[in-house]
Amino acid sequence: MLRPSLDDVYKNLGEIDLISTDVFDTLLLRRGTSQRSRIAAGETRFARLLKEKGLFVEKAELVRCRLLAQKFAYRALNMGGGVGEVQLSDIICRQLQLLGLPDDLVGERIAIELSVEKTALRANAWLAALLRQFREAGIRIVAVSDTALSAAELTVLINHFHGPGLIDRVYSSADAQASKRYGALFAAMLENESVAPSRVLHIGDDDIADFRMPASMGLRTLHLPKSRLERYASRLDGAKTEAISRLGRQPWRNVPPPPTLSDKVLFGRDVFGPIVAEFCLYIWLYAAQARLGHDTALLFCARGGIGIREAFERVVQKLGLPLDLKRDNIQISRLVAARSAVVLRSPAVLDELGREFQGGSFADVARALGGRAYELPDTWRHIFDPARFFALLDTDAGRDVLDDIRKQNALFARHLEQISAGAQRIILCDTGFYGSTQRLLSAGFPQQRFETIQFARCNYKGLSEDHFPRVAGLVVEQNLYNPFKPETVILRYWQIIESLFEPALSSVRHFSETAEGAVVSNAGDIRFGAVDPSAGNPLLTGALQYIEQVETGGQVLQDAGRAWLRLKQAIINPSPSDVVALDVGARSVDFGRSDLVQVLNHSQKVALAAKLMSVKSHLWREGAIARDFPRFKPPLLAALEMAHVLRGVSARLYR
Repeated sequence: MLRPSLDDVYKNLGEIDLISTDVFDTLLLRRGTSQRSRIAAGETRFARLLKEKGLFVEKAELVRCRLLAQKFAYRALNMGGGVGEVQLSDIICRQLQLLGLPDDLVGERIAIELSVEKTALRANAWLAALLRQFREAGIRIVAVSDTALSAAELTVLINHFHGPGLIDRVYSSADAQASKRYGALFAAMLENESVAPSRVLHIGDDDIADFRMPASMGLRTLHLPKSRLERYASRLDGAKTEAISRLGRQPWRNVPPPPTLSDKVLFGRDVFGPIVAEFCLYIWLYAAQARLGHDTALLFCARGGIGIREAFERVVQKLGLPLDLKRDNIQISRLVAARSAVVLRSPAVLDELGREFQGGSFADVARALGGRAYELPDTWRHIFDPARFFALLDTDAGRDVLDDIRKQNALFARHLEQISAGAQRIILCDTGFYGSTQRLLSAGFPQQRFETIQFARCNYKGLSEDHFPRVAGLVVEQNLYNPFKPETVILRYWQIIESLFEPALSSVRHFSETAEGAVVSNAGDIRFGAVDPSAGNPLLTGALQYIEQVETGGQVLQDAGRAWLRLKQAIINPSPSDVVALDVGARSVDFGRSDLVQVLNHSQKVALAAKLMSVKSHLWREGAIARDFPRFKPPLLAALEMAHVLRGVSARLYR
């Protein structure tokens, strides 16, 4: 795309009625300081202010809560398609609510923010002089910025460096709830200024927001990108600040001792309690932003979402976190979602079926999707081939199967409509990994917008990641274990997270209609309060006990840092008590099948070589080694850890 120069602007000056300029890194220049270091400087001042008021909060706590509030606000904004905008006042308000601080401190914290910005910015004197020349030529000048600051706050900064009178009006994305990057803020400016796009010149540094998007809308552009040196300086400053903050946190101190042998409740309280509560805080931060500017519903997926919902509601209530957002539990499973994709003949469902029923027959797939056994020709007993499945459904023999799939999907569609109340934005909440439910529902209901927030996101299936922009792993987003990120240890033993949240209920397989016209499923009544997900689940019982005694979000985040280190130790180098506490027994294969798989297979009296070979068959290999090879445990676990590390290094090298 052709990028006009300043000479081009002068040549066509008579055709320009309005000049819009970006603010940060254009009209106001950074002094090589990163956003992270500016936040750290602001929170240092804020901690002093709080101390003067008799409120004692460590700077590190303030920084972490601020960064989390900001991170999940922008994640929710981007997952929602960029509709709306993040406001600094909301970010700070959520930061204060996490820490149990009064909301009336928001104004003082924003004043600190502006004060820090005044020390971190400098005037772009060259551009200001150019704009004054244009003003003398009778051209109106406005500022247009994608920012969390309001127009009034931007005006304070512009006037501080350039004096009053340079800018006729300021357009802030935070005020307009519309951004340059998606074009809506430019549209609002054009309407308010009553000017044609071709009569506007926009000046800015960002390739998308200040050049490609306005150019695509017909605006003239003058692109002034930051130099490579300026970008490197900012990144270096941010990395330095992050390194200092990590050293300051030192979560490896005061790691709780191993729980008493076989006491799962105690392990759940001391280890999973902070981890679960932290996850719930992340859900709240995401949902608090997502509810703005949308008719939004937060739906917790059966089965894992039922346990998540129980913990989430308790955290929200215990910490007094406001959330005016429709939420409900949804009768859903991968099988249910797959039916919707089959009805619309989406290729996405063939990937999933091919993986789930590898080695199975067409009849096995028909029985799962249709919900009953069928009298089918011999062709259906052949090994399942995804490429032939849709054609078989169109045969006479497949018609009954397809009719059942359609009926089941119609009942689910009614259920979805009832619990979402026609919401435009549907946020699914589940445990994770790949987001198959999200992928299949989006294929089966293309007229609706689904997004999914999960504990973790990982492409362990090696399938398409096209749906990943709408799937967020709030705690982990990584395909492989990283020894320097303790939370990625769950990739070594994911079944423990699934077991932690899932109640003792059947997976949703089929729907029916009551005499009153209500849609129900085989899983029964899963509405919030109707099921106790902690019944028979000592780990979740303990986690809920922790939530009941917690006082602030800051405490949760501190405890979680230590809890993750303890969980990592328990998974990759388990003691005998850890093996007892974390052995979750059998897990269901699911997808319409009743098969079960043991996490730790029963120990057998066989030769040492055969027993070593059998380690691969365990879902939790470290637990199997600790149980079956106590004498050889250290070298075997060290070798397994090294194998995981080398696998991660290899993946990064060849990515």
